Amino acid sequence: MADEKEGGKGGKGGKGGTATAAPRGGAQPQGRAKDKAPAAAVDHEPKAQEGKPRLLQYYEQTIRPRLSKEFGLSNPNQVPRLVKIVLNVGMGDAGKNPKQLDAAVEELGLITGQKAVVTKAKKAIANFGLRAGMPVGATVTLRGARMYEFLDRFINLAVPRIRDFRGLPSRSFDGRGNYTFGIKEQMIFPEIDYDRVEKIHGMDITLVTSADRDDLAMGLLRELGWPFRGETPQRVA
Repeated sequence: MADEKEGGKGGKGGKGGTATAAPRGGAQPQGRAKDKAPAAAVDHEPKAQEGKPRLLQYYEQTIRPRLSKEFGLSNPNQVPRLVKIVLNVGMGDAGKNPKQLDAAVEELGLITGQKAVVTKAKKAIANFGLRAGMPVGATVTLRGARMYEFLDRFINLAVPRIRDFRGLPSRSFDGRGNYTFGIKEQMIFPEIDYDRVEKIHGMDITLVTSADRDDLAMGLLRELGWPFRGETPQRVA
């Protein structure tokens, strides 16, 4: 009887009542658990690591010293490099068919990973039924990591999908180190879904370099693996 009374007093939290046993599993008593902050959850999932594109690394480690030695450039700033890549889609009937223009903007976004900008006419041309401010196409300008990633995908994935491909022209330089070429259809890019294509159209792609001479720009593109006509492209490791 005495034991039952003592146990009842202890269970009700009376005077002199003390906890005689720790909770199961070695957990702390309720009073102490309130004093400690809850432990932060540990995330064991691997996190993505940001880094340079492989083509940019190849340029910095291999192409830059090779071009410096080939052309005898003592100043590192004289070594040519890519500045930007511009993709331009022209659609003369964009004012009459706005859905096709929206589709072209969406396709450029899929191809480049960057939202395209709608280009508008600067002047009114009556012979073409064009008024100033009318949409005439879409364009995207790539720089930095996205530029090198797009160039890598274009050379290794898109170019092999061109039908009857015999190489890109080597005379498309403008005399100031910039290279422009055109493709007939956007279907060569693997990001494009055949079933969702509204209209097959081409585009112009311009590679702007820091070189002021065509031979320097051509040497840079050749080292990047550009498939010039009649040449075996350089393989990027």
